[in-house]
Amino acid sequence: MSAQTWRVGSQCLLLLALVGSIRSEGVQSCEEVRKLFQGRLVGPVKGLPDSPRAGPDLQVCTAKKPSCCTRKMEERYQVVARQDMQQVLQTSSSTLKFLISRNAAAFQETLETLIRQAENYTSILFCNTYRNMALEAAASTQELFTDVGLYLFGADVNPEEFVNRFFDSLFPLVYNHLINPGVTDSSLEYSECIRTARRDISPFGNIPKRVLGQMGRSLLPSRTFLQALNLGIEVINTTDHLHFSKECGRALLRMQYCPHCQGLALTKPCMGYCLNVMRGCLAHVAELNPHWHVYIRSLEELSDAMHGTYDIEHVLLNFHLLVNDAVMQAHRDGQKLSEQVNKICGRPVRTPTQSPRCSFDGSKEKHGMKISIRNGEETLANRRKEFINSLRLYRTFYGGLADQLCANELDAADGLPCWNGEDIVKSYTQRVVGNGIKAQSGNPEVKVKGTNPVINQIIDKLRHVIQLLQGRSPKPTKWELHMGSGGGTVEQVSGDCDDEDGCGGSGSGEVKRTLKITDLFNGHIHNLETLILYLNN
Repeated sequence: MSAQTWRVGSQCLLLLALVGSIRSEGVQSCEEVRKLFQGRLVGPVKGLPDSPRAGPDLQVCTAKKPSCCTRKMEERYQVVARQDMQQVLQTSSSTLKFLISRNAAAFQETLETLIRQAENYTSILFCNTYRNMALEAAASTQELFTDVGLYLFGADVNPEEFVNRFFDSLFPLVYNHLINPGVTDSSLEYSECIRTARRDISPFGNIPKRVLGQMGRSLLPSRTFLQALNLGIEVINTTDHLHFSKECGRALLRMQYCPHCQGLALTKPCMGYCLNVMRGCLAHVAELNPHWHVYIRSLEELSDAMHGTYDIEHVLLNFHLLVNDAVMQAHRDGQKLSEQVNKICGRPVRTPTQSPRCSFDGSKEKHGMKISIRNGEETLANRRKEFINSLRLYRTFYGGLADQLCANELDAADGLPCWNGEDIVKSYTQRVVGNGIKAQSGNPEVKVKGTNPVINQIIDKLRHVIQLLQGRSPKPTKWELHMGSGGGTVEQVSGDCDDEDGCGGSGSGEVKRTLKITDLFNGHIHNLETLILYLNN
């Protein structure tokens, strides 16, 4: 830029500033202010000044020059300044809030579908392979997956209890229909004795412990992930509806609407002035920033760790294969188990009965989804990764919120005359403070006192969920078991699950099944035979 061009530009800016200053001193009519007050504030124009007059009763918008405002106008302006602040806060966070809430809903919907699919797989296993016990097994199967859903979505249920309850209920059916087929003692006492004996004689080997280990490793991270997303929405809702201090309210009024009192209705604040006001008003909100940053990082770490047997898709969609292994092991050890049951419960009364046949509810099939071997499609894990990549962009959201509001919504364009809280000037000359409570001690526009209990409460909640996220990141636990149901083989599974995960192969040929989220609403398996054929393959 040449020296001549710079001088011309400087002269133009100076001229604009002088014109603004002259205008502020020589406003002859309040007509524009009256129109804006009526239109913007939906307030009556009756009683509003037609021309500037002395305003000794004004509390905030005081000036040496005559004013177009009255005390009632000033009070109304202050209410609207607070409303404006909440509006720009909600606008600035709307994309972030939509990102989290949309994905939280999608994850919950997908988990619900996974649970239904896993229940269908297990019901079809009984109908197709163990028809005699299928109808009796239906209630236990439904109860198990109901409990899985309750646990995932935050209910106070214990995975160890509902997994053990399922296998406890399964053993009497296996005993009556496979170990002693076609004969049964119908007494509740005898069935209860067999059910209770299950944990002592271990008819299913280590499979219940394997199931419990896989459930513990996969359900808890998914439950925590959902809880964390819901807290993220709560944090945004809280900051969107903050109650600002009296000092902040007065500063917002002075910045936004005091220019109107001098007839400068279209004037915007200087950037430095806006930053001081907004950083003062949002000082407590800025304290969220380090915790919000760690919150997003912890979500990312947990999401990255949810693979292999920590992947809920793998665990739920292969559950029926472990059930099949459990039943087959009990069948193979039938003679030994029969002797053990006879010792504990006595011999059954041998009365031949006709067991009811399977009557699988085909209406459940419509909830099914197209299933495929993992091949990079939009699985739940991929959806989580995409979400985290988008969320990562908001790690410093609360630290830069004041600056974002001034840059996008409030301040005057660079180089134009602007409002400094008292008059139209070329530039703001006061010191500009930083973000956060500690930086506000020298703020010339807003006095920040004490702490905000609402923000402190949200910070405590963030700290708590961060501890959950970090403490629940999947790691080897006491549930790790490396022995397969065959009695000495190391488990294996395809995909990203290794031996260390303690996951994988069952006698039924465990595979990596996943659900396509893209088919959530329009994909389905067209008939029961197709699904059975797929399971058998």
